[in-house]
Amino acid sequence: MRIVEHSMNGAVSAPEALSENPVSINGSGAWPAPHSFLRNERCPACGNNLAAPFYDGGRKPLAMIAWPASRAEAQAMPRLELEYVRCLDCEHIYNAAFTYDAVPYVAKPNLMFNSGANWTGFLHTLRKQVLAVLPENPTVVEIGHGDGHFLAGLAEARPRGRYVGFDPHGARQTTAGSVFLRAHLFDPAVHISELKPDLIVSRHVLEHLTNPLGLLQGINFAAGWTGKEIRLLLEVPCADRAVECRRLGDFYYEHFSQFTTHSFRAMLRRANLVIEDFGHGYNREVVFALLRTQLKPEQMITVQSALEFGADARKAPERIQSQLTALYRSGQKVAIWGGVGKCAAFLNTYGVDADRFPVVVDSDAGKVGTHVPGTGQMIQSCAVLADNPVDLIIIPAQWRAKDIVREISEMGLQCTVMIEHEGVLVDYFAGAHPYRD
Repeated sequence: MRIVEHSMNGAVSAPEALSENPVSINGSGAWPAPHSFLRNERCPACGNNLAAPFYDGGRKPLAMIAWPASRAEAQAMPRLELEYVRCLDCEHIYNAAFTYDAVPYVAKPNLMFNSGANWTGFLHTLRKQVLAVLPENPTVVEIGHGDGHFLAGLAEARPRGRYVGFDPHGARQTTAGSVFLRAHLFDPAVHISELKPDLIVSRHVLEHLTNPLGLLQGINFAAGWTGKEIRLLLEVPCADRAVECRRLGDFYYEHFSQFTTHSFRAMLRRANLVIEDFGHGYNREVVFALLRTQLKPEQMITVQSALEFGADARKAPERIQSQLTALYRSGQKVAIWGGVGKCAAFLNTYGVDADRFPVVVDSDAGKVGTHVPGTGQMIQSCAVLADNPVDLIIIPAQWRAKDIVREISEMGLQCTVMIEHEGVLVDYFAGAHPYRD
């Protein structure tokens, strides 16, 4: 492969930046046009929306959790589509045809085999790393506890702690000593504030989820919101060797995601987690990371802004509807200037009905003769106001108010003009607002 340095003076095309002897998807030996391969699929690891076709595995039965009881049952199993694509940003591999509902975890839970000598040694080493960062009386949460063996091992080493597993399809809900197994899905927004864990463990779970990034982002946010720094141990199968050695047997339906070293690290960074340790285990067949959450202040500011807007938005309809009712009862003739888009949204939001406020006008001839979505007023030409003057014009589209006021002046109309601002109707000329500038 020939490496080409990018220059500020020009772009580098695919043939220049990559191999001089491409293997094209159409077998012609020429570089294919993007439309022949580019996929618009959202990457579950980093959120990027561009992918390339990776492996079309055809239709295969479930491989891990079906457990058919007879040859006939095995041969009659439904076939599910394997359509793996690869993210162009983080190199993540995932099944674009995957549907979570097609995997019956309730009937056949997916419990890992944990008794192999090499695997047991890897788990022992991993457990020692975790114990080194835990307090004497830790609270540990495991997402997808399976048979509960990893929690039990930690509990044996630190018996004064509290160990809570979440897995709707794992070992049955139980309480044994300091280990509590819940048959529920873990919800960061609920359970982090409830348990305030020192450590969250998720091993061989993220590859089954359709939105693993969302789960990690939720954990990081909830930790910051509650003011609790949390460490995480995350582990997934690593697809690096499967790709290098062309191991097609690694690709089966239950594993929606195939994490590479690169895509796993990219997901952790995208989730804003601080990586304290990162490595491979079991002969590079798994990749794991020890991490900690970190506060993202801009998210807290965004939450505050969103909640404040929502609170104000709940108050505005009552205030503006009260003003509209007072206008109707006063006997003033009112026209609404504009009837689609933001104007239609205004009329529907504040109940500007056709019986009390029948006059809706617009200077766009293309809209004349149509009706306001939802409320039903027929949109008339603004020219009708010359022969049928009104006392007051409401302009819902504030961003166009300056131009509309100019049109009103050019038509010689003498009337009050009102716009919506900060949850009330204000006088365009006398009120305080930013739309005269």
